[in-house]
Amino acid sequence: MAQDAAPPRGAPISDIDPFTPANILDPYPWHQALRETGPMVWLSRYGVFMAPRHAENFAIVADHQTFCSSGGVGYANFFKEKPWRQPSMLLEADQPDHTRRRAIVGRILSAPNLRGLKAGFEVEANALIDKLLDQGEVEAVFEVSRAYVLKVFPDAVGIGASGRDNLMKYGAMVFNAFGPQNDIFHDSARDLGEVSAWIMEQCEHKNLRPGGLGDQVYQAVPSGAITADEALILVRSFLSAGVDTTVHAVGNALWSFATNPAEWAKMKANPGIVRTAFEEVLRYESPFQTFFRTTTRDVEIGGVMIPANEKVMLSVGSANRDPRKFERPDAFDVSRNLQGHVGFGYGIHACIGQMISRLENEVLLTELARRKVDFEVCGEATRTVHNTLRGFSKLPLRFTQN
Repeated sequence: MAQDAAPPRGAPISDIDPFTPANILDPYPWHQALRETGPMVWLSRYGVFMAPRHAENFAIVADHQTFCSSGGVGYANFFKEKPWRQPSMLLEADQPDHTRRRAIVGRILSAPNLRGLKAGFEVEANALIDKLLDQGEVEAVFEVSRAYVLKVFPDAVGIGASGRDNLMKYGAMVFNAFGPQNDIFHDSARDLGEVSAWIMEQCEHKNLRPGGLGDQVYQAVPSGAITADEALILVRSFLSAGVDTTVHAVGNALWSFATNPAEWAKMKANPGIVRTAFEEVLRYESPFQTFFRTTTRDVEIGGVMIPANEKVMLSVGSANRDPRKFERPDAFDVSRNLQGHVGFGYGIHACIGQMISRLENEVLLTELARRKVDFEVCGEATRTVHNTLRGFSKLPLRFTQN
């Protein structure tokens, strides 16, 4: 609990704790309760304001000048305490440095630049599908989501083949740190020193494959656009943000379609709708559930006056199921109008890796649909207990082809 938290300014108060294992595993009831409590709610256990509805979430991410990222995108306030690692030069930075760096990374991760990766992703997806059809029943977290993402994404960045499980460990540390330093975070950070050292080693230019996405970052150094030190931390951003979220997105997509076979039938009938259908996955089972901003001035939002230098918690998962924005929000419907979902954020701090994450998911789902592959849950699925991300630790699926 925050020790020196400012008192609420006109906000309704709730003692709900979003970070208990029970609430993490089943968030939708308390999401609904907080949406009904008000547009901005004071979480008394943590001394922060929370935005449970879509309108306020969208307004906050659209106003980066008032709700900044340099104070940290997690519960910790970097203006009041020392970060546990060097902050991200993209996710935890503001203008003008953020603009300069994001322009470089944005070009590298743009759709035109990533187009050349698609053929390789398709080869890997089809090789994986062959294996799934041969095995029939698999544990899909390790044998589909992780197997696929830990192959295609690090290959694209240009890091070596050994030790890639460290990418999952590092991502767990980074994203669990967005929440409070509870048992969930401490469990994920047991190998902090060893894993962090491995990550930083992979980010060195000498260890990156020439022509890969990581090497392309370093190619901006000779012109003076960024320094070599900045390049190393920017490549680290790829490795921290580009794995866990995508692994969970793949698993959430498989779960959503396996438990809604009529929606998967639409995909098989028309694989061309995969791109828009994946947006519904991001809304329905948002892999990224929460993050924070810090106010730079006194600001009124949702009828609540929030002082400067206060943390504000955004609930992506709740916003994406807000009935004020989406009709039948608890239904999975690939035909719905998805304009305005905040699954990958919005504005200048929208997820920088969303294009490659979308590409990975779209290729795998398109190939499954094109080949008329069906899949169903064939055992007990287990959710991951995580401060920030929503996904599965175990997802048994049976794959067949019709």
